[in-house]
Amino acid sequence: MEPGEAAPALDALGDANRRAIVEILGSGALSVRQIAEQLPISRPAVSRHLRLLKDAGLVSDVPDGTRRVYQLREEGVDAVRAYFAEVWGSAAGRFRIVAENTSEER
Repeated sequence: MEPGEAAPALDALGDANRRAIVEILGSGALSVRQIAEQLPISRPAVSRHLRLLKDAGLVSDVPDGTRRVYQLREEGVDAVRAYFAEVWGSAAGRFRIVAENTSEER
């Protein structure tokens, strides 16, 4: 993964409502109305959050008559997952080294 590839997605996930939308879409594609029914915010607010998530590469939408149906983008989710795997993998390795080289003090 290139440095910064996940940055827009991570920035978008900095908002609790957008994280909630991503969690909701984790169960499948939904319209704005269906998403808004599960949140304490208005449909226009959900639409604004979805636009930011789309710009960040985390969701995509397809027209369905007069509405749009949103779903998670695999590439966006994979970029975030890879970022955390890389960061956590490095941190876990350093933690293990420190833990193995620290004597117990009682």
